[in-house]
Amino acid sequence: MNFKGPFRLSMVTLTLCFWVIQGEPAFAQQSSETRFIFEGIVHNTLPAGWKSDATNKQGLPSAWAVIEDYEATSGVNILALRKVQDNPRSVFNICWASQPVFHDGEIEVKVRGDSGNTDQGGGPVWRVKDASNYYVARYNPLENNFRLYYVKNGDRKMIADSGNIPAKTGEWFTIKIVHKGDKIEGWLNGKKLLDATDKTLPEAGG
Repeated sequence: MNFKGPFRLSMVTLTLCFWVIQGEPAFAQQSSETRFIFEGIVHNTLPAGWKSDATNKQGLPSAWAVIEDYEATSGVNILALRKVQDNPRSVFNICWASQPVFHDGEIEVKVRGDSGNTDQGGGPVWRVKDASNYYVARYNPLENNFRLYYVKNGDRKMIADSGNIPAKTGEWFTIKIVHKGDKIEGWLNGKKLLDATDKTLPEAGG
């Protein structure tokens, strides 16, 4: 996950290559499905294998943790970016797992932007090599836009953009990414808004 402002993650689902949802306190693989879960995770910790990181990190890291939230859209436990350090706009907070690896498939995540005067953008990252190389889809309630980027050696480049999005701060919304080969689709709240072709990061990753 990649976020600039305080954000809440209620549920993540990845299909074809793996599937991520809330449930048990670990992940299990069954043929083409893998499930990450938040419900059994101890509060104020991260799921096993997940780590807090940042692109172009400067100073203290921001704080991610599983917390309890009864306003979540599924289950009670969520993954939250709880504290954001006062870093430059070139610093992007990510929380990711290197296993299982993802190449082609679908990623679906329900997220909520809680606050932030400068930026509230966030969304899933995939094909992650490290904190400086990955794809990311970001919706920003402050700017009402939904964008697709790649990050290569710490430099971020936009490859698709859609504006005039109705979701607002404090509202849950759903991002779905479909990535097959070099073709990428971005869906927001059930509507396909982004369509791109990109070969920058061809290998599987976190």
